[in-house]
Amino acid sequence: MSTTYEPTARTLAILRAVAAGRVQLTRGSEPDLFVDGMACCDQFTAHLLVHDGLIAPAPWPEAAASLVPAVLTEAGSAVLTAARQAA
Repeated sequence: MSTTYEPTARTLAILRAVAAGRVQLTRGSEPDLFVDGMACCDQFTAHLLVHDGLIAPAPWPEAAASLVPAVLTEAGSAVLTAARQAA
């Protein structure tokens, strides 16, 4: 992630949902994102958040279901904190 990262309103909404424990990810290199059990309408942004290192799947046993909780990374927390301070 670059230091000039400018999150969109949608990106911030997804990050807030992850922070609130409302988001799950599918396993894989291009994980699909679910909020409150429903597929996110913007999977492109979901993929970017994972690839940019802002969210990640929580550690979960391999034998578990294909959906795992999403967690904020340190970088994701920093983006949310900066957005709150700028508001």
